[in-house]
Amino acid sequence: MSYLLQAAELLERLDRDTGDQLNSISREIAHRLKDKGIIHVFGCGHSSLIAQEPYYRAGGLVPVRPILVEPLMLHEGAVKSSQFEKQPGFIQSYLEKEDIREGDVFLVISTSGRNPAPIDAAIYAREKGAYVIGMLSMDYADNFPSRHPSGKRLEELVEEVVDTQIRAGDTSQEAEGVPQAFAPMSSVIGAALLQDLIARVILSFRDIGETPPIFLSGNVEGVQEHNSSLVERYKDRINF
Repeated sequence: MSYLLQAAELLERLDRDTGDQLNSISREIAHRLKDKGIIHVFGCGHSSLIAQEPYYRAGGLVPVRPILVEPLMLHEGAVKSSQFEKQPGFIQSYLEKEDIREGDVFLVISTSGRNPAPIDAAIYAREKGAYVIGMLSMDYADNFPSRHPSGKRLEELVEEVVDTQIRAGDTSQEAEGVPQAFAPMSSVIGAALLQDLIARVILSFRDIGETPPIFLSGNVEGVQEHNSSLVERYKDRINF
């Protein structure tokens, strides 16, 4: 089966398995956004790319803010990023500079759910009173213990776990003559799940009688006033 068909098959399964859960999460998020909360999204390495996906996005929600810790991203060195993610306490000083409030939403993306940086982020956000969601693969849970000093994995420290169903090792294909499994799936699935959640939040926002704050594409005419007014509304919480 091709990579695209494998991805489509997994997405169809996730729609069946997680649809009700995502609807429930979306309702909680919508109420928090109505009460002036925002959505923070955090990930390390390639998960940081997923965290940036819904930010300042045409057709997407406005109050979405990625937490960008540059040493944990790829552009300053992928090897260093991986090392720092595994270092307990590394992220603490960065988190203390973030404006995370009671009533906010905090989504942590970590495929394995075992490294200290995303676990520390989840702990910190809960201490601040945020509604904390983990997006991870539960396929890692039984055979890959936590690297955090507490011994706890991410799924033990969040209020909601969205299981991406990614295979441990983040590969999807094997082939004769190729010694290792290959074709990572976490970015495609993670981005799709996140956008699916955002779409459900928009509908939940509508269902509680609110007008969803949605950016329009800057590449069509007549949108400047609309987008500028939304930036103005949230500029005290989000650096656009």
